[in-house]
Amino acid sequence: MLHSSFRFPLAAVILLACVGVHADDVSPEMPPVLLKMIRDEAVHDELNLSDAQRQRLLGALRTVDGRWFRSRNMPAANQQQEISTLTSELRGGLDDILDHDQSARLAQLERQALGTRMVLRDDVAVALELTTSQRDSLVEAFAETDRHAAETQKKLRDGEQTTESADRMLARLKAAEREQLARTLTESQKSKLATLTGMPFDFGRVRRTYPLAPELTEEGVTWIQGGPVTLEQLRGKVVAVHFYAFQCINCRRNLPHYQAWFDDYSNEDLVIIGIQTPETSSERVAARVAAAAQSEGIKYPVMLDGDALNWKGWSNTMWPTVYLIDKQGFIRRWWQGEMNWKETRGEEQMRRTIEQLLSEDS
Repeated sequence: MLHSSFRFPLAAVILLACVGVHADDVSPEMPPVLLKMIRDEAVHDELNLSDAQRQRLLGALRTVDGRWFRSRNMPAANQQQEISTLTSELRGGLDDILDHDQSARLAQLERQALGTRMVLRDDVAVALELTTSQRDSLVEAFAETDRHAAETQKKLRDGEQTTESADRMLARLKAAEREQLARTLTESQKSKLATLTGMPFDFGRVRRTYPLAPELTEEGVTWIQGGPVTLEQLRGKVVAVHFYAFQCINCRRNLPHYQAWFDDYSNEDLVIIGIQTPETSSERVAARVAAAAQSEGIKYPVMLDGDALNWKGWSNTMWPTVYLIDKQGFIRRWWQGEMNWKETRGEEQMRRTIEQLLSEDS
């Protein structure tokens, strides 16, 4: 029922989905570090991007972000293929935007973001002259890490482990990988690795690692109250978009939280949009949706997504789901299911994120 948008830090342990696979059988997949990091201002500043370059980069992100966000629910193999395609497209766009020095520094940042896994990239492996024996040893160690990390994720999802304990476990796994890498590489290879990564970058400064929020579509939509409104019109404001169905009991238990956000933060540039995507025939009747919204005391804009095109555009899988979008239009956090399911303090976590986003500059 409950699924929070908890994610590992960008430079933390990477899950490669290579459990039980020998290095001779398949090359481990690389995580989408370029897609994640390139949208953040800390990285833009590190690359010394001009205002014009930042605008062109935003245009490049618009061509890939919708597909990247929707890929999260694909089967693993299809998802990896889609991410590989999107990364190649984005890299091609960046070739036209960045100069030589900027491209070289970005490559160093990508390697740093991969952490120990950078040695499995072809360019790094060639530069280090990594032997087959070394690679097999590292892949085996990484697979063992992945098994433990997957167990940690499952326990976190099932409420059997706290975020704090999961962080500690991931930190230990990450440290073990570093020790394994140090034991495997020669001193000459370690020296080359330092050159390939360049000056250390603090990835703790990176805030935006999720895509631009998909724009709302008006096709098949009836605005029950408020609206019409687009996310583009709301740039400079923090936006909470929640998908619900008025007869869904889990959705109804979240509605007071959204209304409390509206009451507490609407004067501080928080905008809430409810998207009622029908699950039953009754929920397709605009009058019933409107009556339910009035009964629940909803004061913010609500649309009836009659043809579920917004639902599909966001690749939703569960009622209710709520997204938090920052002032520049990037998704920063989301939650599926009841926020306070089985005493989980989800609403409190989401509220803290809202306050953080409100405090950021536009």
